[in-house]
Amino acid sequence: MAQAAPRPSSPPPPPAPAPTSGALLGTLGGVCRDRGLGELASRLLELDAWVRAELREFEHELRTVPDGARAVQRAAHHLLDLGGKHLRPMCVVLASKVGGGFGPDARQLALAVELVHTATLLHDDVVDVADARRGQATARTLWGNAASIFAGDWLLVEALRRIRGAGDLALLDRMLAIIEEMILAESLQLERRGKITGEVADYFRVCEGKTAALFRWAMLAGARAGGCAPEHAAALERFGHELGVAFQVIDDCLDFEGDFAVTGKALFADLREGKLTYPLLVALDRDPAIEGAVAALLAEDAELGAASPARCAEVAAALRGTGALAEARRLATARIAAGIAALAPLPDGPAKAALITVAEATALREK
Repeated sequence: MAQAAPRPSSPPPPPAPAPTSGALLGTLGGVCRDRGLGELASRLLELDAWVRAELREFEHELRTVPDGARAVQRAAHHLLDLGGKHLRPMCVVLASKVGGGFGPDARQLALAVELVHTATLLHDDVVDVADARRGQATARTLWGNAASIFAGDWLLVEALRRIRGAGDLALLDRMLAIIEEMILAESLQLERRGKITGEVADYFRVCEGKTAALFRWAMLAGARAGGCAPEHAAALERFGHELGVAFQVIDDCLDFEGDFAVTGKALFADLREGKLTYPLLVALDRDPAIEGAVAALLAEDAELGAASPARCAEVAAALRGTGALAEARRLATARIAAGIAALAPLPDGPAKAALITVAEATALREK
């Protein structure tokens, strides 16, 4: 078990300013413009204006999470204050607007899903012995592994309290089931840790449990808070599932081709942590010889602390050569198309159009 890092003798530097509510949409819009997708960029700009007030309400609610001098609270707020994409809360906002709109209960549920997500990141950083998150030092390096774990637990309790306060006990039961699903997916990932090869079925069990499950809950929560009809809530939940899978597959691609200045995450971080990713599975299936290059990179990492740039470039080039990254992005695009198709029962209107815009832009994200 990893040992707790010593507590720093002086307070950590202040975190980078949290992004504004339009940070994610603005980033996606910039990517679309750079790729000549002016129409999608314009839709993202309109979407930003349409949800800005609700996301500001969410951000205000985020600031009500209790703060204090305890290491657990400081560790939790360290990550919360770094901001994030807030895509899961946005899902709650958009789903609620399919129905009656984003009211106080929806606001509590949007906060709850972000707290659960943040809790998993605090836990992941301990499991992965990670030193950086969102371009900053992780909570575990500043306050120790134990504080990071307890901070995640504390946020889970706060999230469940918020869901209960929203008054929908069915959603509370569903979140408890989702947390169990996430833990079992993490367990499967742990069992497969360090194994370069694997089964695609195992990959999707992890992907659906770790990532898609929380997107599903966010869409369902927003739908129920907005008073949507049961068939519309079911459609939104299915959309969330497909969006979550696509989101994870794109994340896998960024592990091999992302820009640290944009993602805040070093290349091959997932590979070095022994995690199964879809592009690597495709590449190994198409060219089994890549296993040797990956093994050499990991061995160099273990021996020298970091593989050489030449070794990293070799693995990246080998993956690109198989077409695995392109295939992964095709899969993400197909899952997004399936998610959009799931929205067919919903009435046409700005909420449905907004969900389609978010889905189409997700396939293009670079962070």
